[in-house]
Amino acid sequence: MIPVVFLTILGLAYLILVVSAVVVVVLDNHNPMRAMSWVVVLLFLPVVGLILYVFFGRNLRREHLIGKRTLSRISRKSLQAYIEQRSIQTPPAYSQLINLFRSLNKALPFEGNRTTLYFDGYTMVQALMRDISRARHHIHLEFYIFEDDAVGRLVRDLLVDKARQGVEVRLLYDDVGSWDVPNGFYDRMRSEGIEVRGFLKVRFPLFTSKVNYRNHRKVAVIDGHTGFIGGMNIAERYLKGLSFGAWRDTHLRIEGPAVYGLQSNFLLDWFFVENSLLTASKYYPASTLAGTALVQTVTSEPVGEWRAIMQGLVLAITSAKRYFYIQTPYFMPNEPILSALQTAALAGVDVRLMIPARSDSRLTHLGSMSYLEDVLKAGVKVFFYEKGFLHSKMMVSDDMLSTVGSTNMDFRSFEHNFEINAFVYDEQTAWYVKERFLLDQRDSRPVRLKEWRERPFGEKFKESVVRLLSPLL
Repeated sequence: MIPVVFLTILGLAYLILVVSAVVVVVLDNHNPMRAMSWVVVLLFLPVVGLILYVFFGRNLRREHLIGKRTLSRISRKSLQAYIEQRSIQTPPAYSQLINLFRSLNKALPFEGNRTTLYFDGYTMVQALMRDISRARHHIHLEFYIFEDDAVGRLVRDLLVDKARQGVEVRLLYDDVGSWDVPNGFYDRMRSEGIEVRGFLKVRFPLFTSKVNYRNHRKVAVIDGHTGFIGGMNIAERYLKGLSFGAWRDTHLRIEGPAVYGLQSNFLLDWFFVENSLLTASKYYPASTLAGTALVQTVTSEPVGEWRAIMQGLVLAITSAKRYFYIQTPYFMPNEPILSALQTAALAGVDVRLMIPARSDSRLTHLGSMSYLEDVLKAGVKVFFYEKGFLHSKMMVSDDMLSTVGSTNMDFRSFEHNFEINAFVYDEQTAWYVKERFLLDQRDSRPVRLKEWRERPFGEKFKESVVRLLSPLL
């Protein structure tokens, strides 16, 4: 038999471990919901939970990754172009939102842009490759996933051709998002003079909390005058779809002064990875007015005091007068976003939420389902997109404001990821986005509150369990 003293010591050590881990979590997290989720994990799985917390839960907000001086130097050209705008016309209804982004994120609004929307991988990749083929000076690409498949190799070979022509080519990929891509795929590009870097590389034994903070951005800048931003990566599945249907996504092409914002954001990320400061005027060529859209490119990251995109969305939702339509593949909102949606709907605003009927992630889909009753009972209209997988991160409001980017409406995007969105203040762009939303609504099934409440207990229980962990997913 095991001595009673040994069992007592073992139990005491177990208790100390649990209490210590909980204290660390409480002291290290300012988000009560996130802290409570970790406490639940640690209480039930103290040893495993503590290991997971070291890898996935530690807070990086106190780390200053880019100094103010560096930020100022990289943003100087963009700021100069903004100041030189003769008489920028900002829509009065959105002056607070524009000012908020300028204050929190130093995101500058640029007028005179032409926007083009893409709603599938084929048209987006064709447009991107066409612009890459026309590049004369530089190509800057930043993607969460740059896959070694038919599409990835096609784009890679085109980049190699441009590098051989003397065009500067730089590529940032996320180390975790592209974890299964063999090194040889990127080495081929490096051997041709392309500068390729992985974002926040994670390697054993230095496998730390970096794995939890990923660069989810999808950005392309061609010669400083054409840019792409949205939800699509460079991979075959974005064109061919999944086993249960087509891949429905949204990407935005920008021509005009707002590309300066995309360029500054790329160069900041490049400095973060490479510690190489690129500030030459050649990356900010003279820009001409190409259209009528006013555009701000806004970033968010898991460092610093504020969450610019999340806070901007709260203001945009609560400021909507007539309608606010949302497409997102994952819906696990934090308390401010959830409250904003409920408040707007209860005030009579036509709030519509569209999410996929089937997802590429079973766990996150269960988490999303757990929040639907919260918004349905407030009057939010919910739709399940059934034609395939809806991966679009697209929102539109009041025939003037629209946003497209990499940000999902979930804890991971708001708290852990490096994200970027374009906020467009333009009637024509808003009309196109709204038209597409209504077209997708035809391929969607409305969710009724009464039917949703009458679902089997087992489904609700599984969703509720996953919801407890939603801040960690």
